Amino acid sequence: MPTDRYESPLASRYASPEMSALFSDDRKFQTWRRLWIELARAERKLGLAIGEDQIHEMEAHVTDIDYAMAKREEKKRRHDVMAHVHTFAAVAPSAAPIIHLGATSCYVTDNTDLIVMREGLTLLAVKLARVIDRLSAFAGKHRALPTLGFTHFQAAQLTTVGKRACLWLQDLLIDLRSLQRACGDLRFRGVKGTTGTQASFLALFDGDHGKVEELDRMVTSAFGFPSAFIVTGQTYTRKVDADIVAVLASLGASVHKMGTDLRLLAHLKEIEEPFEADQIGSSAMAYKRNPMRAERACALGRHLMALVADAHHTHAVQWMERTLDDSAARRVFIPEAFLAADAALGILQNICEGLVVYPQVIARRIRDELPFMATENIIMAMVAAGGSRQDCHERVRVLSHEAGARVKQEGLDNDLIARVRADAYFTPIHARLDAIMDPATFIGRAPQQVDRFLAEEVRPALTPFAGKLGGTSQLSV
Repeated sequence: MPTDRYESPLASRYASPEMSALFSDDRKFQTWRRLWIELARAERKLGLAIGEDQIHEMEAHVTDIDYAMAKREEKKRRHDVMAHVHTFAAVAPSAAPIIHLGATSCYVTDNTDLIVMREGLTLLAVKLARVIDRLSAFAGKHRALPTLGFTHFQAAQLTTVGKRACLWLQDLLIDLRSLQRACGDLRFRGVKGTTGTQASFLALFDGDHGKVEELDRMVTSAFGFPSAFIVTGQTYTRKVDADIVAVLASLGASVHKMGTDLRLLAHLKEIEEPFEADQIGSSAMAYKRNPMRAERACALGRHLMALVADAHHTHAVQWMERTLDDSAARRVFIPEAFLAADAALGILQNICEGLVVYPQVIARRIRDELPFMATENIIMAMVAAGGSRQDCHERVRVLSHEAGARVKQEGLDNDLIARVRADAYFTPIHARLDAIMDPATFIGRAPQQVDRFLAEEVRPALTPFAGKLGGTSQLSV
């Protein structure tokens, strides 16, 4: 990696090799050449004077791109597509007259972007499915482990560790459906000409509308798209970019939410992300076990959420058939959105494959808070034993305030249940207090909800990814 100039950390530090390769120069410009080849092939089949030898010559030079020449040509011509037309023609001279015949620059640039984004969305869907698979196993394992619930990050009624994981899973399932929908919605720009009217191709085919439509269909089919846009300007509508980046930004929000929850749980020492034997939490504080993976996931998720504004602003200012102020922005926000999403999912999979739960810490926190939550159950048990609800409520209120003062003012343990045991008024239910205080009786249907959710929503969503869920996620840093 060069050390004398800036390199995007998304590519060099965070994203996977396969996603980085998808947005590489090799992938981009080789796809341009493939697009020129398929255009020429279709034009030849439809009767234009293009020789098979010209197509073969182009096919022989898809990968041997002279980047130094392309750079010189672009500096001279101030036009990246024409620079690569000349660079391609230099190694396929017999095809020089027919490379890019009838096309505009967006034939290669836009169609390449659509091809790459389709593959990027497919790759992200698989990676998200792996996260869902790992997290669903975690949810199932801890389906019935009681834990203190939080609303407003204040102690609330109990839930289970598995049920909380299902809340994260639910968001990720929505994201998976959104990725699949966005990928399925993608259409090819196709062969449309300078302002989308196909006028240049109509001229090439002597006014034969049927051949122009067939040319569009043939090239679209050659790249595996079921359909192309019927109408475009010079570009496909940048609304498509805004839609895709919005889907990735929404995924970023889910990643951030889950990452934040894990960071809070790490603070509570209830659940931790993986921590390796030689890992250092702090350069100064040797005891630290910082949730750096979740923090990084949050940072990438936040960047994803910010990128969506670029996509919306770019679409909003595409005057008439197009302006070129989209080009520089799209070179930045489209790759960054995919690389950031890829990196975030890699981190999330890594976390989910090594989550550590500390049941005793969880149980201790329940013991600290459950006595207050159990007061209603105590009152109901006393009423069932023949007591007065009003009298019982008053006695519980007094004892609760005494125990609360001990906790808040003296920093001592919550001894409410001990006070109930010591009060003769509660003698009718003393023998039942242990059962009343069993955390498993406070989690409602959380385990059953986990079971049903995994069976009815998670497993069917993973069915299309059968055979693709293997492998672990190893972070480079």
